[in-house]
Amino acid sequence: MEFDLVVVGGGPSGLATAIRFAQMASAAGEEFTVCLVEKGSEIGAHILSGAIFEPTALDELFPDWQEMGAPLNNPVTIDEVHYLTDERQGLRVPSLFVPKATHNEGNHAISLGNLCRWLGEQAEELGVNVFPGFAATEVLFNEDGSVRGIATGDMGIGTDGDQKATYAPGYELLAKYTVFAEGCRGHLGKQLMARYNLQQDSGTQHYAIGLKELWKVDPEKHIPGKVVHSVGWPLGHFPGETIGGSFMYHLENNEVVVGLIVDLSYSNPHVSPFDEFQRFKHHPLFRSTLEGGERISYGARAIVKGGLQALPKLVMPGALLVGDDAGFLNYLKIKGSHTAMKSGMMAGETVYEAVKRGSGGAEELTDYPEKFRESWLYDELHAGRNVGPAMHKLGMFLGSAYAFVDQMFGGRLPFTFKDNKADHDGLKLAARAEPIDYPKPDGEISFDKLSSVFLTNTFHEEDQPCHLQLTDDSIPIFSNLVKFDEPAQRYCPAGVYEVVEQEDGEKQFQINAQNCIHCKTCDIKDPAQNITWVAPEGTGGPNYPNM
Repeated sequence: MEFDLVVVGGGPSGLATAIRFAQMASAAGEEFTVCLVEKGSEIGAHILSGAIFEPTALDELFPDWQEMGAPLNNPVTIDEVHYLTDERQGLRVPSLFVPKATHNEGNHAISLGNLCRWLGEQAEELGVNVFPGFAATEVLFNEDGSVRGIATGDMGIGTDGDQKATYAPGYELLAKYTVFAEGCRGHLGKQLMARYNLQQDSGTQHYAIGLKELWKVDPEKHIPGKVVHSVGWPLGHFPGETIGGSFMYHLENNEVVVGLIVDLSYSNPHVSPFDEFQRFKHHPLFRSTLEGGERISYGARAIVKGGLQALPKLVMPGALLVGDDAGFLNYLKIKGSHTAMKSGMMAGETVYEAVKRGSGGAEELTDYPEKFRESWLYDELHAGRNVGPAMHKLGMFLGSAYAFVDQMFGGRLPFTFKDNKADHDGLKLAARAEPIDYPKPDGEISFDKLSSVFLTNTFHEEDQPCHLQLTDDSIPIFSNLVKFDEPAQRYCPAGVYEVVEQEDGEKQFQINAQNCIHCKTCDIKDPAQNITWVAPEGTGGPNYPNM
């Protein structure tokens, strides 16, 4: 199947790409073809974000989005930041000491999945061919080395590699230009970066894992639009300690979301982000809201946070990178949806201009990075470029102090940090790291992994090749277990990886791939870089409601 534009991924950046291209074609009365593929069972099924949404890019894409019925009905009403000193205490940070760029006036506490569902409807109305349930598994290339399109995965392949009775071959979707919008640590984007050496002049990319739950709470405790962020406990305060932060957002209909972000640069292999999240909810600041409520959903997702310094080259012959596939998240604001959308809009405009002038594809569209450098998106990322590296070098307490000073000058201090130590490369030996005794879940505020995974509505066809691929299957037991007590048992938020003892006393590394919620943490944090996440059969993975 041939198109003018193929977009891989139905998140904010991919949808904005397809919509902007279609808008320009419609305004000019031109007929061009656009295809968007999404591996989730529907648009929004795999979307997980806080989310406090800044409507800057949406204002540009659909200036009348309110009249059109966009699901932004919950403006921020209260905006608090707290510094937690321990499991019982904390201090509210005066707004004067919170960088202005992180204030949330004019923003909305929403479900990003629902916004993407709405954007998907707008894309279809503009004539975009939206194909959910089709996982892009391969990049196709022309003889000259340029990107030719993508192939979706075959369906009905058994664990043994043979075709089952349900076999259906994948599709080759060919395009003049292909835009990759897979989200954080996209597996095709990762391949393209290696093939075209797109990170040659970039700083090292960094990541965190974000864990989130959706709760229905007592109406008397619910304040629509209330936003609470915190730093400090249960994570570290000083250099060398685990850093991160938390959030609680009051949505509509007596629902709140609560979450913890754990930086994946942590050095103690005994750290379990999931268990940190569960004990964090017991802090009085958050427990007081959750008590008596009902947990509705759970999820986790890696977050790209290297910022401007870590952006790769954005173009290659025949293809472009947008959104979190490239790394456009603003670490200072802790927001990436509006930045992802803006990157996609610029990519859509660039591709439209190329095909309109008669380009047959295979060009390297340098207009796209030029548009980026001239945009408010570049200015925004440049202003916050040093905040993330400061946190890495100085820890949360001193890093926050640096961020405050840096932002007093609008982020215009005349230097740029680069932190070149990869997140997987900093683990201490388990014998030299302090063990962590996590409290048992109480079943009311805190919970175990398996009951949490149940709430993700995750489903994979079990008789299929494992989508979590080991380069060397001896490394987990004979290297990672010996050195680091196999951290995959703890960094995975879904119980995918286990070390089990067999009857003969030998230990075996077990992969429960059916539990995978597609967070990509294993692909990032494995100390040997031995695990590669690839797309399973289309529709596989979580099915997040209202997340």
